[in-house]
Amino acid sequence: MKFDRRLLLNFDLFFLLVVVTICAIGLLNMYSAGFNVLSGRSGPLCLRQSLWFVTGIVFMAVIFGIDYRSFSRYAYIFYGVSLALLVIVFIVGDVTRGTQRWLALGWFSFQPSELMKLAAIVALARYFAVNEKEGAYGLRELVVPFLMVFVPFVLIMKQPDLGTALILLIIFVSMALFVGVKGKTVMIVATTGILLLPFSWYFLKDYQRERLLAFFDPEGDPLGSGYHILQSIIAVGSGGFFGKGFLKGTQSQLRFLPEHQTDFIFSVFAEEWGFLGSVVVMILYLTLIVWGLKIARQSRDYLGTLIAFGVTMLLFWEVVINVGMVVGFFPVVGIPLPFMSYGGSSMVVMMMGVGLLMSVSTRRFILQP
Repeated sequence: MKFDRRLLLNFDLFFLLVVVTICAIGLLNMYSAGFNVLSGRSGPLCLRQSLWFVTGIVFMAVIFGIDYRSFSRYAYIFYGVSLALLVIVFIVGDVTRGTQRWLALGWFSFQPSELMKLAAIVALARYFAVNEKEGAYGLRELVVPFLMVFVPFVLIMKQPDLGTALILLIIFVSMALFVGVKGKTVMIVATTGILLLPFSWYFLKDYQRERLLAFFDPEGDPLGSGYHILQSIIAVGSGGFFGKGFLKGTQSQLRFLPEHQTDFIFSVFAEEWGFLGSVVVMILYLTLIVWGLKIARQSRDYLGTLIAFGVTMLLFWEVVINVGMVVGFFPVVGIPLPFMSYGGSSMVVMMMGVGLLMSVSTRRFILQP
């Protein structure tokens, strides 16, 4: 297959530079999160995350090199493979701290639920593009795309992984509202959801219930369920305007802050770089989100618009929920901060999403086949 030189001429370098900048900040922050004040050295997390970043760049380049329209032709196969991996997790998946989310693949573990986020976006984009309507969608017309999300939602909830499961539902709602839903349908779904919400309490695990209760009253159990959020708020608040300085965050360095490499990685950053540094990172994320919406708006076809919008919404909601979580605005549900939280699966999948966005962005200059 001959490489089209126009892909390089119209390459979206600015978007990639912003992504790489956030990743670089994340690696620097990961070095600090793994730093040991006694030995004066950082642990292996930064090196591992660097390897995942390089791996993510490779996957991003591969996805970018494939025309998103060609990629979408296999959307349902991609979705089916991701769904099969979620099932396989329950058969041979590793059990860690009462959860079964990872598949051991040689020297590394992979989390299929992360891949399902991207698979669901591409599958939904394919469905809505093929079944495009001039008017808004009704309740019956949303049954199939809803089931495409609901099936993996149930499987992920059983792992259990409340955060990822909620992200899937939020992506579906975001894309459904984007393509247009009848007002009557919105009212029916919203009313049904509100009525069923109290019953969802009985489907949660004990620790998930404790986290929700801690959200409303973290000081009710400061050494138990409320410990995570209280320590996170202390870390963010103690950073002040300019921060305590690199490698000088007491909450993370003295290990008061739990899960500081993953869910609460932003707390580590906020403590060391303060409000000013946090604003800079938020501006970088905002730039990515605005640029992603711009790519969606400028796409030459509906499929490209839907893919770009879906990936941008994934980025948007993960940033909003994670940052809101660490400052006490949302319950702790275990959603990573894109490009910064430790985790190979999240890093590689998000870089694949970047590849899709850049594929849509670059190919708007190329005539449709």
